[in-house]
Amino acid sequence: MSILEDMAASLMRGKANDVKAAVEKALADGIPAGTILTEGLLSGMGVIGERFKKNEVYVPEVLIAARAMKAGMQILQPALVSSGVEPRGIAVVGTVKGDLHDIGKNLVCMMLEGAGLKVVDIGIDVDPGKFVQLAKENKATIIGVSALLTTTMTNMKGVVDAVKESGINAKVIIGGAPVTQAFCDEIGADGYAPDAASAADLAISLL
Repeated sequence: MSILEDMAASLMRGKANDVKAAVEKALADGIPAGTILTEGLLSGMGVIGERFKKNEVYVPEVLIAARAMKAGMQILQPALVSSGVEPRGIAVVGTVKGDLHDIGKNLVCMMLEGAGLKVVDIGIDVDPGKFVQLAKENKATIIGVSALLTTTMTNMKGVVDAVKESGINAKVIIGGAPVTQAFCDEIGADGYAPDAASAADLAISLL
């Protein structure tokens, strides 16, 4: 098994220290930072995402895999920066105004990072203006909007409208327990995902 396959396998098992050690060894062996990212870390996280979609693994496994990936990224990030490797896109993600739920949002953030995007988590109870402001500041390509309540999901339309009025070139994707494709079409969002792993696939397809 190659060092990169070993790294991906350790990540899938959530072994953060093993992932860090594998990243350090791969860098020491002269493997390019971009290759370590795609064939080691993102490869492992991609498998976890697919298994999550098929209900073969659940939230706890995703969380420990994402934590292992973060541990590896801490070691790899300086090498990525110095070698000029850019993220695939930049996503600003938050829970809509009036909604204080963050578990779904946090999972989406992890899956987006696992797909190679830079993620700016802007928290919960976020009004439309803040989505736009932070998307502008971070030059976001994707704006992810989460809602877990039928009473708050109507506030997603305010975000979609604010983004359109601002003229920024970012795609708005939405999700959460009560949200449907029909609702997405109704409010004019760019995409809907039923789960966190699908959200990452959707974001990549819209870049």
